[in-house]
Amino acid sequence: MCKVGLLGNKIGMTQIFDPTGNIIPVTIVKAGPCIVTQIKTTLTDGYNAIQIGYFNVSSKSLSQPKLGHLQKSNIQPLKHLKEFRVNNPSDFTVGQIIDLSSFTEGQLINITGKSSGKGFSGLQKRHKFSRGPMTHGSKNHRLPGSIGMGTTPGRVLPGKRMAGQLGNKMAHIKKLEIIQINNEENILVIKGSIPGKSGNLISIQAAE
Repeated sequence: MCKVGLLGNKIGMTQIFDPTGNIIPVTIVKAGPCIVTQIKTTLTDGYNAIQIGYFNVSSKSLSQPKLGHLQKSNIQPLKHLKEFRVNNPSDFTVGQIIDLSSFTEGQLINITGKSSGKGFSGLQKRHKFSRGPMTHGSKNHRLPGSIGMGTTPGRVLPGKRMAGQLGNKMAHIKKLEIIQINNEENILVIKGSIPGKSGNLISIQAAE
């Protein structure tokens, strides 16, 4: 079962020095605080989970179903909602605040976020294809070449690696180390890089 995590935003990257003088590349993340907006149990929903909300917004920016869902529990309008599977939903209450107090320095975490979109890309950049010969009259340098399948089956099969959108997909980074925690400002300093650009929404969970 998944442990309860947090939602947050990527602020950016920088570097810090450890006590021995080594440079550590780090990512600064604003994580939480999040609010428990719904509790799901096996009896009512078929599985145990809690739903958390993050980032206060105006009620005008939410759809009526989402706004009504939050108003039903007397919770302020929140832009992002996410579920986490839990073993004991009775340990949580609607309206409970979840913050960085459940994380410690040196802990390993998993981060999920949408990678940066890089637009329409060709085969060499998107799939690491090799190019064609550049000399001896070759006119096929970066072209895809034949994609047909012959008479049987006579069509291009789904999943064929071709040119298309690069990036802008959900990426999962496992076992990143927490270097520093600032509970007052809800700031995490994480070793290494995480998906997406500055301001990107990310999900943080403790690594198993």
